[in-house]
Amino acid sequence: QVQLVESGGGLVQAGGSLRLSCAASGSIVSINVMGWYRQAPGKQRELVAAISSGGSTNYADSVKGRFTISRDNAKNTVYLQMNSLKPEDTGVYYCNAGIRIVTIQQYWGQGTQVTVSS
Repeated sequence: QVQLVESGGGLVQAGGSLRLSCAASGSIVSINVMGWYRQAPGKQRELVAAISSGGSTNYADSVKGRFTISRDNAKNTVYLQMNSLKPEDTGVYYCNAGIRIVTIQQYWGQGTQVTVSS
């Protein structure tokens, strides 16, 4: 009923930039918080950034000043602009959203690989 489709991952050199997008589709009544998580090999999934429906943002300390999360509520889309990328930013990036169809449930995208070479 609901799909989150991510795009924008890839391979980039350290210091470079990437922009991730995640579009939600389906029988959506409203979307609450949208966020990006990442999982590096052998590590747990961690929150990178989140944004409320009103635009309030929250970032992991490791990405503050380098990453910017934004959303387009009309398009049900969340973005993650990643600048000054470091090798330690490498991982699979997952989109997450709290979406109301009848009740609010958490949905995840399929993940997109980001690889930063040194």
